Amino acid sequence: MPEIEIRDKNNNVVEKVPVSEDIFGLEVRTGLLHEAVVNYLANQRQGTHAAKTRGMVRGGGKKPWKQKHTGRARHGSIRSPLWKGGGVVFGPQPRDYSYKMTRKQRRLAMKTALSVKLRDGELIVVDSIELDRPRTKDIVALLNGLGIDGKSVLIVVPEKDSNVYLSAKNIPRANVARAADINTYDLLVHNYVLMTRDALKKVQEVGE
Repeated sequence: MPEIEIRDKNNNVVEKVPVSEDIFGLEVRTGLLHEAVVNYLANQRQGTHAAKTRGMVRGGGKKPWKQKHTGRARHGSIRSPLWKGGGVVFGPQPRDYSYKMTRKQRRLAMKTALSVKLRDGELIVVDSIELDRPRTKDIVALLNGLGIDGKSVLIVVPEKDSNVYLSAKNIPRANVARAADINTYDLLVHNYVLMTRDALKKVQEVGE
């Protein structure tokens, strides 16, 4: 059974706790991770891009000159794609890029991402992050003490904590998420994942 080290704010190991092998001890499946990341990014797309075809561009209903005997090339509309100010051929149109991935696949991908982070030493668990008020300096000091300052880090808390959120808001490349809201993309896109002990318990409850 895998074990995770619980650290204090000075990066000293204070305890080792066993964790579920079904969540933190899975074999790496890069294809599944790739599919989950592509699915997440596709679902974030707005799909509002649009270009006007010749039928959408204003004007151009009148034939610019007669068909024959002018010595000029024949044209039927000044909004032809051949003309400046004309329509676009096969241009982008609004569309929905989102598609579904089964719940089983999404959960397995997230568990695999957690296994990857633990295997690579990029999952750090601290006993707690307690702030009586928003204070960026406290979070910066914590990251410095853990040796991950300057790195992109996802701070995972058990429940919504406005003090932690507001404290980390001004730190570049630092984001905060609830344990129930983490996803494969967020886990993989950050260099480190920093969890509290309670958040770790919550992640295991959600993952089971």
